[in-house]
Amino acid sequence: MSDAHAARRTRLRERCQASGSATALVTRPANVRYLTGAAPRGAVLLLGATEDVLLCGTPPTGDSSEGRPDDTVRVQLLPRPGGDPAVAAADLVTAAGAESLAVEEHHLTVARHRAIRSVAPRLRLADLGGAVEQLRVVKDEEEISCLRIGAEIADQALGELLESILVGRTERHLALELERRLVDHGADGPAFATSVATGPNSGRRGHLPTDRRVEEGDFLSVCLGAVYRGYRCEIGRTFVIGTSPADWQIELYDLVFAAQRAGRESLVPGAVYRAVDRAARHVLDSAGHGADLPVLMGHGVGLEIDEDPQLAPAAMGKLDACVPVTVEPGVHLPGRGGVRIDDTLVVRPEADGGPELLTITTKELLAL
Repeated sequence: MSDAHAARRTRLRERCQASGSATALVTRPANVRYLTGAAPRGAVLLLGATEDVLLCGTPPTGDSSEGRPDDTVRVQLLPRPGGDPAVAAADLVTAAGAESLAVEEHHLTVARHRAIRSVAPRLRLADLGGAVEQLRVVKDEEEISCLRIGAEIADQALGELLESILVGRTERHLALELERRLVDHGADGPAFATSVATGPNSGRRGHLPTDRRVEEGDFLSVCLGAVYRGYRCEIGRTFVIGTSPADWQIELYDLVFAAQRAGRESLVPGAVYRAVDRAARHVLDSAGHGADLPVLMGHGVGLEIDEDPQLAPAAMGKLDACVPVTVEPGVHLPGRGGVRIDDTLVVRPEADGGPELLTITTKELLAL
């Protein structure tokens, strides 16, 4: 993907030059990886007028978790261990006679900002803002391929868990088993902390697993994701433990399923972010669950698990084709439990078949 990374840096360089900065310092790890193919621990990218330099404290390992720098970027190790690559980059910029440097103010700490100032007091620091994050929103087909493989791995891990005996096992045990299965099937690791919630815990967004054991009649909600070559996907499903679900469980499940379907069907190029949120939220709100709903119904995924766009009531902007997002409505009833259904999809035009579903584990209410 050397050509792809070089093209991304060219687009960023053009943006910087248009705003009056000939050089830029990229410090956010996901942005460094997006532009170079790798993000060794603590590394930064110095985007120059003619040459791009990846400054590292230690040599890149090239393993799948951090990636491998492409051939079009120069890798430079710091001369002394323990130094700050961002400060070393400012030194290079000053030595080259540059007058300004665009930095990611939203990521740069105050301490790092002061350290740069100390070695380059006359250098004008401009704000790069979210320029790289904006470039990252629309994915190319190679990025989508990584997400697709990650989704297949997550589906495999979840499918195998459903074939095992669940009653009597703890949420924590099941979460650890899922994460092990992700790695066994080729993931770099879990995309985020795996959530397994049973009984009264089920349906909670971001629930951290406890030592509560699975019991007959429980709702069991699971949310997990895989990292593959740096790209992160997400899937969430809810099941019933026992021979058959209770009437209230069927009713609640059908409601959340209808909301999730409404959200998925609204994923078309040109759709307003908040309209996708509204499509799913309206179904649940109309059934009297408005006060129990999460702050957003979905979000972008990629090199980070929570990227732009945010599918929320006040979100501004419109969807483009080739934007991967989650649709993840849920309802939690205090003391009883709840339902959450979560998919990763890629926005596609109707002529290409509409939204591409990456996470394909059944959404039928299974009794396990």
